[in-house]
Amino acid sequence: MTTIQELIAECTAYDYKVALEESKPKSWLKSVSAFANGMGGSLFYGVNNEGIVVGLADVQHVCEAISCKIRDYMDPLPDVEMIPHRIDGMDVLQLKVKSGNYTPYYYVGDGQRIAFIRVGDESLPATSEQMLRLVLKGTNRTYDSLLTDYKVEDNSFAFLANTFKKRTGQEWDKKYLLSFGLVTEEGQLTNAGALFADYSPMSQSRLYCTRWDGKEKGDAINDAEYTGNVLLLLNEAMNFVKSNTKRGWEKLPDGRKNKPEYAERAVLEAMVNHFIHRDYTVMGSEVHLDIYDDRIVVTSPGGMYNGMLIQNLNIADVSSERRNPILANVMAQLDYMEKRGSGLTRICNETKALEGYRDELKPVFKSTPTQFQTIIYANAEEEVGVKDVTKDVGKDVVKELSERQIVILKILSLNSRISAKAMSEKMSEKNLNVERTIERDLAKLKKLGILTRKGGRKDGEWVLTDLGKSVFDKLTK
Repeated sequence: MTTIQELIAECTAYDYKVALEESKPKSWLKSVSAFANGMGGSLFYGVNNEGIVVGLADVQHVCEAISCKIRDYMDPLPDVEMIPHRIDGMDVLQLKVKSGNYTPYYYVGDGQRIAFIRVGDESLPATSEQMLRLVLKGTNRTYDSLLTDYKVEDNSFAFLANTFKKRTGQEWDKKYLLSFGLVTEEGQLTNAGALFADYSPMSQSRLYCTRWDGKEKGDAINDAEYTGNVLLLLNEAMNFVKSNTKRGWEKLPDGRKNKPEYAERAVLEAMVNHFIHRDYTVMGSEVHLDIYDDRIVVTSPGGMYNGMLIQNLNIADVSSERRNPILANVMAQLDYMEKRGSGLTRICNETKALEGYRDELKPVFKSTPTQFQTIIYANAEEEVGVKDVTKDVGKDVVKELSERQIVILKILSLNSRISAKAMSEKMSEKNLNVERTIERDLAKLKKLGILTRKGGRKDGEWVLTDLGKSVFDKLTK
C-alpha cells in the first residue's frame, strides 16, 4: 500500500492541507504559483501539518473546486494534475503542479496580482529581482543576453583580446564580439559585452578578497576590493590566492620537494564557476573570496539555476544548466572551462591528485536559494619532517609576497620609522582604505617572521629579522 512518505519522496516540494479552503483561495493558490514559478511541487489534501492522513469526505467535489479556483484566480493557467490516492482506507488528493515555461505565474484576486516563489517550505511574494528572473525565464532569455545602452565604439576589449591570444594562440578578430554575443549588429553591448569590456560599467561585477588570521573570521591579515571586467576579477582573484597562501615542503634524501597547499587548477575552476554562474540581477552584490589557515571559501549571489540544493545532489550527475550561457561560452572559448559542465567534478579531481590528499579534504559545495559556496581545504599540514617555508626558507618566501609587500620592505630598508600613512603617501596611494591595507600587509610580514616591531606605535621602528634579511637579500640581487 502506498504511504504519504512514499508520495512526498517523489516531490521536489510539497504542502499539506487538511481540507480545501474554498473561501480563502489565496491560502493555497500561493503555493500553486510558487511551484509553477519554480521546480514544481505538490499539495496533498486530506493530510494534516504533521503528515498524518485524515482523509477527505468528497474527493470529487474538491477536484472540481480546485479546477474552478485555478481558472478564476491564476494567470497564466499552470499545468496541474489531480491524482486521488487511497491511504489507510482514507482518500487523499494530490494536486501536482508542474514547473512552468511561461513564468511568472500570478495569483490574481482581492485587487492583487502577485507572483510567489518558494523559499524553504514557504511560498513568499517574489522580490523585484526575482520577478526579473521569472520574466527572463518566461521569455526564454537570460540576463547576459539583454541589451544595454552602451555602444561598442565607446568601449575597448584589449584585455579580452590579449587573454584570447595568450590562451588560444590565435589572433583576436573584432568579429568575435558579434559571434560571441557580446555586441549586436547595431553596435550595442549586451550585458555580457559590458562585463568583458576593459572598463566594465557593471557596478555589481565586484570581488571582495580577505585573508583571515586563523580559521574563522576575525582579524584580517590582508584584503582587497575590485570592480569591473570579469577577466580582470579572475586574474586578481588568482593573484590574491597566490600571495596569501603558503607552500609546505618535505625532506627527501636528495633535497626537498614543494607541496602546494591548493591545486591551482581547482582554485581557477572554482573562481570561473562563481563568476560565470553567479546571479548578476542582484544589484549591490559581489563574489567573496575568503582565505583561512585551513581552507579557501568562495561565495557568490544566486543559488542553483534550477532551484535545487547542490548539497542534496551527486555532483557527478549535476546538469550543465547555465544562468549566463553567453559568459559561459566565452570562458569556454578562452579555455577557462569545459562546455560539458564538469567544473565541480574537476575541482574535486584536481584536489584529489595532490600528494598527501585525504578523504576529509574533499571539496564541499553548498547552496541556498540566494547563494552558492565552494570550500576547498588546504592540503598542507604540520607534521614531523614538514615545515612551513614562509618561516624557514627565504628564497621561497619571496614567491609568496605581493608586489606591494615587496615595495613596503624596500621603503622600510630606507626608513624603518615611517608610518603606514606616510608610506601610503610615498606610494601615491593617499586614501584611508589603502593605508589600512598597508597596515595589514605589515601585520602579515610580522606574522611571517620577516619583520618585528621594536618600541611603541609612535616612537618604535620596524626591524628585519634574520629571515627578513634573507628575503631582502633575495629581492635586491
